[in-house]
Amino acid sequence: MTISEPMTLATDYLLGAVTAWLCVSLWKQRESQRSRLCWTIAFGALALGALLGGTWHGLLKSGLLWKATVLTIGVASFAMLVATAIAVLSGTPRTVLLMLAGVKFLVYATAMLIRDEFIVFVIDSGVTFAVVAALHLWRFNSWILAGLAVSVIAALAQASGAAPHRYFNHNDLYHVIQIGAMVLFYRGARRLTDSGALG
Repeated sequence: MTISEPMTLATDYLLGAVTAWLCVSLWKQRESQRSRLCWTIAFGALALGALLGGTWHGLLKSGLLWKATVLTIGVASFAMLVATAIAVLSGTPRTVLLMLAGVKFLVYATAMLIRDEFIVFVIDSGVTFAVVAALHLWRFNSWILAGLAVSVIAALAQASGAAPHRYFNHNDLYHVIQIGAMVLFYRGARRLTDSGALG
């Protein structure tokens, strides 16, 4: 069996393994907080997305596998928004954001199934990051804000196409930086408490 991008496969699998471990750790600390449960789902989806992405890069360039990868990341984006709504908002504002998160996911999933254009992924992630950042600035959570900042740095490093070494490209750099972001997200998520009644 030939591995076409061995370092990308390895760093994606490493990102997936670390994120899966954080998922299990957060699951054990979720208590009765639904916001933590939703972050646990986000971690699980991101771990699966990293493992699927690594497999696509290294072992199997399958269109179906890639669609599964981007859809899984869409689930993570949705779960992050839901977690933030539950932790920060209550009443009508929470309900509105939850509905918008659901609509956003349906639009994203439909677009990725039909066209699979990278700009859709960029817009979806950007909207999620902007809303999560705004709400966690309001009900301050420095760890989640730091995780968002490091994720943006990782995305910029990937978009730059910079390859620090011939065997370590921009995708590999993204994965390594994103591991740091996941640790920061975890530290922020485990401190969350739900805001108001959850009807």
